[in-house]
Amino acid sequence: MIQPKYTKLVAALSLGMLSSYACAAGFQLLEQNVSGLGNGYAGSAAVAENASTIFFNPAGMTQLKEREFSAGVAAIGPSFKFSDNGSSTGAFTGAGNGGDAGSWAAVPNAYLSWALNKDLYVGVGLSAPFGLKTEYSSPWIGSAQSNSFSVETLNLNPSIAYRVNDAVSIGGGVSYQHIDAKYKRLAATGAVGPFPVGVTSTSTVTAKLSGDAWGWNVGALFALSPATKVGVSYRSTVTQDMTGDIAVTGPNATFNGSQSSGAKASLKLPDTAILSATHQLDNKWQLLGDISWTGWSSIPKLDLVRNSGAIAQTLDTDFRDVWRVAVGGNYQYRPDMKLKFGLAFDQTPVKGAATRMVSLPDSDRTQLSAGAQWALAGGSTLDLGLAYLMFADASIHNDQTLKARGLVSGNYTGNAVLLGVQYSMPF
Repeated sequence: MIQPKYTKLVAALSLGMLSSYACAAGFQLLEQNVSGLGNGYAGSAAVAENASTIFFNPAGMTQLKEREFSAGVAAIGPSFKFSDNGSSTGAFTGAGNGGDAGSWAAVPNAYLSWALNKDLYVGVGLSAPFGLKTEYSSPWIGSAQSNSFSVETLNLNPSIAYRVNDAVSIGGGVSYQHIDAKYKRLAATGAVGPFPVGVTSTSTVTAKLSGDAWGWNVGALFALSPATKVGVSYRSTVTQDMTGDIAVTGPNATFNGSQSSGAKASLKLPDTAILSATHQLDNKWQLLGDISWTGWSSIPKLDLVRNSGAIAQTLDTDFRDVWRVAVGGNYQYRPDMKLKFGLAFDQTPVKGAATRMVSLPDSDRTQLSAGAQWALAGGSTLDLGLAYLMFADASIHNDQTLKARGLVSGNYTGNAVLLGVQYSMPF
């Protein structure tokens, strides 16, 4: 029976999941544990060192003790700054670069695994696989395209794993996923159309949508030798059919009333495949590697549709599929302390300047990571992780002048700092 204090902790974590910022490519979140943060998530589908393997590869549960619990939180501090180079606000008179569009956020997680017998394990995880938040100082030169944008998810992932033999384990799970999205921008107020020319004033458009959907994941773990493990895993697409409303506020009551309505949108969140390996080089060093693929082309665009069937706005994402590679190492500094290191490169799904959005000024990033793990009494462990992300400078030339949303042209610079702590224990 799960002790009450653990039940309360899991409930508290689930309430905190909905505050997150993307720090993998696009708006994917890799920060599903902290024990992997120090390695840049190298070896994520093979390492199986605590119950958080439920997310990366459920087959890894067969490597754990009879019952294990793990919980952690990662604090993410991103920075995105825009420099103007020829932007045009069209009908608007807004100015300024919007300040820093990034802000600190927290990404918690919690996992529980349980052995039914020596070969069959079950588990459940709470995590936030996708998240995004950008917010500009308003009004700014790009206010007609976005003042703020956020995507928040909560993922509940019951899982099962089976040890086929000493060399092979398999696993799988289902995911119940909730999503909340919020988008805010300025709109021109005029006589006709949702975003007309012939401006008399400006109003604020706020779209709020939410949805629930199901997905699944599978994985396998292979012990090639006592020193070498290889893991493979796949997490399916999740199609979120979101519903909500568009609310317009401003000085023109007639415009506000005509443009406010119920709304809906369909978002097919991408699938992900991971190939990982770990190798125990000697009694001090362990090497880790990882290559993963994410199918971001599942989001060629996002239509925001009114209840009447009319399209209020289309976000032309035009995303591409991407790859991520990571390498890492663990060094057993002393019997109770392990030091962790990692390096990763992550492609952006954004194809170029014309489709880079101010709501998601994404670019390729390089991650440098370090961490430490302490062995505590009773088999418990405490992990601390630190990472620095360097975003490649990214140009933008997003021209929505014909839609009365102006031209945003210039460059983005960005970086992020990640800090995390995780506690894992058998019970």
